[in-house]
Amino acid sequence: MSEHSQLLEQLIQLSRAVGKEERNLAILGEGNTSALAPDGATFWVKASGSQLGTITQEGFTQVKIDAVLALCAREEMSELEIQAIWPQVQVDPAQRRPSVETFLHALCLTEGGAHWVAHTHPISCNAILCSQLGAQPFLNHLFPDGIVVCGLHPAVIPYVDPGFALAKVIRAELRRYQEAWGKSPKLLLMENHGIVALGQNATEALNISLMADKWARTILGTYALGGPRFMPTEEANRIDQRLDEHYRRKAITG
Repeated sequence: MSEHSQLLEQLIQLSRAVGKEERNLAILGEGNTSALAPDGATFWVKASGSQLGTITQEGFTQVKIDAVLALCAREEMSELEIQAIWPQVQVDPAQRRPSVETFLHALCLTEGGAHWVAHTHPISCNAILCSQLGAQPFLNHLFPDGIVVCGLHPAVIPYVDPGFALAKVIRAELRRYQEAWGKSPKLLLMENHGIVALGQNATEALNISLMADKWARTILGTYALGGPRFMPTEEANRIDQRLDEHYRRKAITG
């Protein structure tokens, strides 16, 4: 099996895992996934309208990274321009039109330092991100594994129209985050929208997605019993720096 075939098979498995109906991370045509191709110059991304839970190889499109990044550098693009440009960024124009979030994936796979990306709309996370509190409850930690898997600091994106406009804001946030923390985030929280997991492999992208769901469920549960009791900042920092947690982080991501 070729490297491209192996990658596509892994991407199918990741997509079906986050698209399992019982997990409540994405339904119908929601969400999208991507993976950096072995050539380093292209990536595979979910085609528009494909369903993660039942996706097959035909549900993905291969696109050129540099071509998408060149579009992200533009000041503005109309919807008509975006629709007309897709064949020019696709490796094979005969493949289906890529997801409207292709811009987001290109940035996460380059400036975000990820190799695998999973964007979902978990009911649990959106119950918080669509509330009056927005992403605020996620800015402190409740339990160690949230730190180990999702990172000490999630990145936060205010609601922006999905597609080109959202990508511009995500690029700015990735750059701000890297300047502030010296590394890229593992988890993006998009208010009134959903989450994005940035992984180094398919397992990590799935783990981040599942742990974000657990984190959100825990937050929601605490509000039924008086509200969250967050970990002290120094304890959260300690978990993030512990050598045994670094070892465990590597072990659970393979």
